[in-house]
Amino acid sequence: MENEYSSIHYDKYLQLNKILDAQKLRSNEFDKPAHDEMLFIIIHQVYELWFKEIIHDLNSVIKLFGKEKVQDRQISDAISRLDRISKIQKILVDQIEIIETITPLDFLDFRNYLLPASGFQSFQFRQIEILFGLKNENRVSYNQCAYSGVFSKKEQVILNKLEEGDSMFDLLDKWLERIPFLNFSISNQSNQSFNFIKEYKKAVGNMLKLEALAISKTHFINDHEKNIRLKMLDDSRVYFKSIFDKNNHNEKLKKGELKLSYKATMSALLINLYRDEPILRQPYLFLQKLIDIDDLLTSWRNRHSQMVLRIIGKKIGTGGSSGFDYLKKTADNHRIFYDLHNISTLMIPRSELPILPVELKNKLNFSFNQ
Repeated sequence: MENEYSSIHYDKYLQLNKILDAQKLRSNEFDKPAHDEMLFIIIHQVYELWFKEIIHDLNSVIKLFGKEKVQDRQISDAISRLDRISKIQKILVDQIEIIETITPLDFLDFRNYLLPASGFQSFQFRQIEILFGLKNENRVSYNQCAYSGVFSKKEQVILNKLEEGDSMFDLLDKWLERIPFLNFSISNQSNQSFNFIKEYKKAVGNMLKLEALAISKTHFINDHEKNIRLKMLDDSRVYFKSIFDKNNHNEKLKKGELKLSYKATMSALLINLYRDEPILRQPYLFLQKLIDIDDLLTSWRNRHSQMVLRIIGKKIGTGGSSGFDYLKKTADNHRIFYDLHNISTLMIPRSELPILPVELKNKLNFSFNQ
């Protein structure tokens, strides 16, 4: 290892000769140079470089959560890497403004030279979707063809292998199911335990009673408005009742309306409700980062579809898709972590939270014994 720290030139280290020589304008090949084709190529090359970094960071988080036990320090690492991914995503969204400096007329100068190339053929982006947890059966169809059909046999094998493995969503579900605080035995009191779901159910009942009482007694709305609000409260009562029904939850899983298991959902709820307890703070931040990423991925899809509408209108895409309509559908249907968003519906005020037994509260705290 004598040359381990030998000097290296900036140019060589970054392989700039390869990168800067990678912009081959098709319009030049046909002696009809289109000025904006350079920008179009560079923007998409930059996207692919960022995709590579996202895959690099996401794989590291998947590796951490693929273990039977995830240590607190590892959760911290995962949060940092997911935070980096979300920041990259913000750049991906912002880059669309640069693409939009290409006017529809400018794009038409070189559009036909792109056929049949399309962003739909981005192998790295498909990997990202699968790694996060987008399943094949949940994809919006592309001209009634399998999304993987545009890739080589070798690439299809890689995508199929990823589909068969555990995604970030799968590992999240398993990790949440292992959270040990849903049913906590109190060692110094025989035959007693803290059952989170049972106590939460009581708290919800009490919260709804107080809301109904507040609506009935208020002088700021008339009787008609009171009846409307009380009816809405009854709807909430029915909704919460369905949440406590494990069989109902499992039916929704079969229909594809939900993806997180019942136990994982209850664990996510517990983490969100008691997020101020020291040991649950990191898990809470981890869940929030996944929501951030899901939101930003949806924002990028929406922003991308609007950019396409602005530049090519309702024309078909260069890859043969329906263009704007297809992209808009993916934004509406390709959310991955929407179960975590649903937790907000189940939240109750801090004042109504079930009081934790002292022993459990100590378990959720950081302590030091000399």
